[in-house]
Amino acid sequence: MGGGIQWLVDQDDWRYGVVFARGLAPEELGVRMGGVPGSVVAPITDTEAWHMILDLATDDDDVVRVGACGGWSFAVEYGLGDGGRRLAEISRSGVEAIHLEPALDHPPAMFSYARDGEDLCGFGIGEEVWRWGDQPDLLLPELIAAGVLHPDGEYARSENEPYRDRDRHTLSLIEARFGLSLPRDEVETLRLPAFVIG
Repeated sequence: MGGGIQWLVDQDDWRYGVVFARGLAPEELGVRMGGVPGSVVAPITDTEAWHMILDLATDDDDVVRVGACGGWSFAVEYGLGDGGRRLAEISRSGVEAIHLEPALDHPPAMFSYARDGEDLCGFGIGEEVWRWGDQPDLLLPELIAAGVLHPDGEYARSENEPYRDRDRHTLSLIEARFGLSLPRDEVETLRLPAFVIG
């Protein structure tokens, strides 16, 4: 079952990054993120992943849990996560890759998109006027059509829009553009294959 990605902003705290990859199996995504095959013997739950992070007690080790939904593999990051830094490498050989990062210590949340080894487009969710990458305006038509930006690239939405509504609006257009879905029940309650990222 799907569920889109907008539910990420409805959590009390959006606490983990997510990497999506089209053209890779979930286990290969975990390895491209720096996981060691067999580093977690059995699939684990969300709670068990957080306990592993506490048990590792180091900034050098993270955990990712992997799965698939809607033609995309996904990896949920626990710990500091560096999926954004590895995105071009994850996307090599014709793969598409997306990173959504909550950026709890320094908002805004971030969106990044890479394809075939190139960082194509990225922006802060809520700060879409500042875009970067080899094709920074790749999503400009969607941002304009959704009423996030004017055709001149300036903000179109109200400054008084609540941040969760604002973030949900942008996640909605990213979800529609790429056909992304992250199954909430699966991520929050089921056991998924996992890797320690060192």
